[in-house]
Amino acid sequence: MGSAVSGSLYLGLDCSTQSVTALIIDAARRLVVFRDSIPFDAAFPVFGTVDGVLPPSSPDVVHAPPLMWKTALHAMFERMAASGVDLRQLRAISGSAQQHGSVYCGEHPHILTRSTAPIWMDSSTGRECGEIESALGGAQAVADLTGSRAYPRFTGPQIRKFAREEPNAYAATARIHLISSWLASLLIGRHGPVDHADASGMNLMDLRTRTWSATALSATAPELARKLPPLVRSDAVIGALHESWQTRFDMPAVPVVAWSGDNPCSLIGTGVLREGQLAVSLGTSDTIFAAMAAPRVSADGTGHVFASPTGEYMGITVFRNGALARKRVRDQFALDWDGFSVALRSTDAGNRGAMTLPWLEPEITPIVPRAMPLSIGLEGAQASGHVRAIVEAQMLALATHSAWMGVTPRTIYATGGSAANRDILQVMADVFNADVAQSSQTDSAALGAAIRALQADTGVSWQEAVDGFLPADDAYRLKPVAAHVAVYETARPAYAALEAEGLSRLTVARP
Repeated sequence: MGSAVSGSLYLGLDCSTQSVTALIIDAARRLVVFRDSIPFDAAFPVFGTVDGVLPPSSPDVVHAPPLMWKTALHAMFERMAASGVDLRQLRAISGSAQQHGSVYCGEHPHILTRSTAPIWMDSSTGRECGEIESALGGAQAVADLTGSRAYPRFTGPQIRKFAREEPNAYAATARIHLISSWLASLLIGRHGPVDHADASGMNLMDLRTRTWSATALSATAPELARKLPPLVRSDAVIGALHESWQTRFDMPAVPVVAWSGDNPCSLIGTGVLREGQLAVSLGTSDTIFAAMAAPRVSADGTGHVFASPTGEYMGITVFRNGALARKRVRDQFALDWDGFSVALRSTDAGNRGAMTLPWLEPEITPIVPRAMPLSIGLEGAQASGHVRAIVEAQMLALATHSAWMGVTPRTIYATGGSAANRDILQVMADVFNADVAQSSQTDSAALGAAIRALQADTGVSWQEAVDGFLPADDAYRLKPVAAHVAVYETARPAYAALEAEGLSRLTVARP
């Protein structure tokens, strides 16, 4: 929590899958003066979520209640107002939200025409993806146009499914928001725009012109153009904080900078600003991303190219089986996180050849429509063997499915909740044969949002904006162990072969 401060303050908010986080930075002193997080399940049990999502009607349908996010946003403002931080010193606000989720509204953002929102974990739109790709000339044509092939969790296929299954509700919908643009709209009291970076995860925006693609819209749903928000640069001021927020929380009419997705905000929050830099976020999903001066589209269809808040581009690959998969293995053997680390340290790199696939839930990369438990050499293994198997599998998957970015980093910037675990990060360093800089700021999306607000307000360069907020201490840096690097060079083709075997066992190649 914060204490009384004065100066040029900037607020970054992040609505993730499982919680809402707020972070306030003091630009003059380069300090974080407030940080707090509210977990949805514990704080708002009335919504009935588990790990931030509603119990699914089927494994491939994953929704969450937008009213929970709205409630959490108000609760966080109440905490900030009671914290001792002088909110009257705020200069600008921006925010971050989990990407790909869509919120369906009437003429005002407070009016919902759909009570739930499909989120990034939803994989129920395989039919719609196929139809969109067919209409646009195939998967590669969609990727060349929008930066990604049609993906089940992306907003365009989700809109198409909604329009087909609930045509009356779709007809009554005046505005379809991303979670980021909807929450920003609540702050300014009217429908706001969506920024280029978050719009990149919809299969609807022409990546190069950064305009809605008429052909993509027509292939998706009827009259879609009039239902989408306008597009703006990520540094655009979209309005002032509405007077209802000002009055209730004693805040000024502070500018609200366009909100963006959690991945673009994490790009800024980890300082990945230039071509060749790479970061990994170990959160609910595991995500690897890199800065790009020009778009390079993944040839195998597993990666994505988004617009970056800097005005350039970012490459990204996302894995659904991240922190929750690690937690499942931890819980299976009744460990706490300290015990998980001890188990990981007590085993040898390479796990003596034992290996598993991390697909404990349907996977995004590669596309796996159902859980696929497949392992070798783990029969009768102790907890430590299973712990190392899941961590090594996840790191090998990150390395395998990021090769398309063409980046060979000297340093990987690690963030997200699991980045606090140095034993996990050591496996990352060994697999990638690169130093891993452990961020002291685990809330990279919220920090990135705050830095985006600072940069938009002051107009300083991106490097000037991030300077002083990111760790430079070598104590946070892990170096690869040469003997382990050699082990993983052998393990990488073995893991690729296990992946191929797992995919060959699927009765449905693509959802």
